[in-house]
Amino acid sequence: MNEKFAQYRARMTQYWNEMGKKQKLWLGGTIGVLILSIILLTYLFSRTDYELAFQDLDSTDAAAVMSYLDSNKIAYELTNGGKSILVPTADAAKVKVEASSQGLVQNGSIGFEAFNQGSSMFGSTDREFDVKYRSALNGEVQRLLNGMQGVQKSNVLVNLPQESVFLSTEDKEQASASIMITFRPGYRPTQKEVDGYYNLVKTAVPKMSIENITITSPEGELTASTELGGNGIGNATVIETHYQVQRKYENDLQRSIQQFLSPIVGAGNLVVNVTSSINFDKKSSEEKLVRPLENNNNNGIIISKQEASKTSTGASGSGGVAGTGETDVPGYQATNSNTGTSEDISSTINYEVDHINNMIESGPYVIKDLSISVGVEKSKLSDAAKTDINAFLTSLVRAQLVESGQDVNNDVLVAKKVSIIGQTFVDGTGSASTSGISLGWVIGLGLAALALIGGLGFVVIRRRKKAAAAVEEGIPGKVEYPTIDLDSVQNESQVRKQLETLAKRKPEEFVNLLRTWLVDE
Repeated sequence: MNEKFAQYRARMTQYWNEMGKKQKLWLGGTIGVLILSIILLTYLFSRTDYELAFQDLDSTDAAAVMSYLDSNKIAYELTNGGKSILVPTADAAKVKVEASSQGLVQNGSIGFEAFNQGSSMFGSTDREFDVKYRSALNGEVQRLLNGMQGVQKSNVLVNLPQESVFLSTEDKEQASASIMITFRPGYRPTQKEVDGYYNLVKTAVPKMSIENITITSPEGELTASTELGGNGIGNATVIETHYQVQRKYENDLQRSIQQFLSPIVGAGNLVVNVTSSINFDKKSSEEKLVRPLENNNNNGIIISKQEASKTSTGASGSGGVAGTGETDVPGYQATNSNTGTSEDISSTINYEVDHINNMIESGPYVIKDLSISVGVEKSKLSDAAKTDINAFLTSLVRAQLVESGQDVNNDVLVAKKVSIIGQTFVDGTGSASTSGISLGWVIGLGLAALALIGGLGFVVIRRRKKAAAAVEEGIPGKVEYPTIDLDSVQNESQVRKQLETLAKRKPEEFVNLLRTWLVDE
């Protein structure tokens, strides 16, 4: 065995010495690439891919899951300070289902299943029962809240009043609840969702009212709306609706501008920003108008007419000197009578005019102001293109602000609401680079390395075969080496001179000669 190993070693050493410098470099590089490719492929195909199975666990749930994984001999990794557990991708679905069926993840809460565990055969006292019931009720409410969208975790404390037959309904205490909710990063609950939290707690806990529920978060207190009986903003839902309407209007207008300008400057060379101000007020008014008929001498229609005429005739007297005659009354002034006539004429006409009742109701969603900013790739924004884009945006702003009450014909005012920016865009492809090489690239590189190694090996083997064939063309089975006739040499100096001459002129033959001497000896 040692002799064969020595023969192989000698043969390899001989091959290595026969190679040139370039062949040695190529062979060394090929072996290095082959070793690296084998190591890389072995690592990729033998490593275990892990998938996030559990996150945001408390210490109790994490310990329960770890115990389950250890008992089933399933590998796992802990991250995020022990709050997240990763399992092999092949076992992720199975682990999630079994952990859920066994109730391993409870987020630190204990529900009504506590009454089925560890119960004494003799039962429990009233005090123990009350403690278990409150803990179970807290756990059930906590589970309900944790199932809501955006809720990361919650802590619930419910206080139940003590039952007493000696207290009237007014004197009895009411249940109360204090709740702390932690939302997922970046999540903001709407007022409708907050009202849902209050309703959930109200219906889950007996004898609970909205006034006795307190829900807080790390950002502050969450209050119920006035419609629900809380102290929050009554029109929170309306405000959220207004916000959505405004965002939808801006997004639709932005999309319309992009669809129009993208074929002109290119989809990747355009950025549009739209900012609007919308009047959401809804007004109602009533007008009662009375006016005469048209083309009727500013008069109405005669519906009734009445005329009256009166004439009277009578005598009138004039004063004189007091008489003292036989027929006169002493001291009475005598009068002289005259005859007269009078006439009285009256006319009454009733006209009918137009009565107009106008019910005016102005709808909401009136655009009060609008601003449009467009960023275009500098190389695509010529003077002519900038003029055309500005004209398009100006006409669009005028059309949108017709009912705003602003002077849309004022070019200076409208020009301030449109801005066109020409800048060189930053290439964002670098930000999308992955943390490592994909599996496809790795396989491709490995195959390329194997092909390169195979090609180099083929070239080396072919050269060796050619060299062996060239040797076999001489003396079969033995390489012909040059010789020196020592018989004709008289002294050592001549031998040395011949050897030096041979070494200088033909160094390869000199080396072969030395090898022949060594073999003969």
